[in-house]
Amino acid sequence: MRSRRAASVVLASIVLLGTAGCTFFAPQTTLKPYDPSDGIGAQVGSILVRNALLLSKDGKTGSLLVNLINDGNSGINVKFQYDATVDGTAAKVNTDVFVDPGAVTSFGGNGDKKFILDGIATKPGQLFPIFVQYGQQTGKEMLIPVLDGTLPQYSNLLPTATPSPTASATPSAPAATPTPTPTPSN
Repeated sequence: MRSRRAASVVLASIVLLGTAGCTFFAPQTTLKPYDPSDGIGAQVGSILVRNALLLSKDGKTGSLLVNLINDGNSGINVKFQYDATVDGTAAKVNTDVFVDPGAVTSFGGNGDKKFILDGIATKPGQLFPIFVQYGQQTGKEMLIPVLDGTLPQYSNLLPTATPSPTASATPSAPAATPTPTPTPSN
């Protein structure tokens, strides 16, 4: 009788270990850090860069969407550096952003400040390198995904052209009636 009980206990233990053994030996994936959205993240010292992505329709001008979190006790001037083509010449562009201690500074979302990058020469679907650094901290190069605004949540966050002044027309002699010009067909 005792051997049957012992055999039953051993058999039940083997069945339990066999069906739930994965939880004893496999690492928990919930403890692995990952980027839960379309953007990417990084940490430079006490600055946490979260959900960084670039929106561009033409591949020349982009709107950077990013959240900067300062986990430190003092304000930090964060430097963003990227390669650009300005008037046909390659240049390094530096932009400084101040983040208050214990604060979150957001760019690019609805109602947030805009962070426009000109001369990026990177098409949607590619990765755009941006170097993030501050003070004496070792910086990090982030390969930020470039999206085109096709997704509805990004469609109204694309960079918009700055309005240019329009020339006012001065009255002149009546012009000749325009003649239609043929349109090339494909």
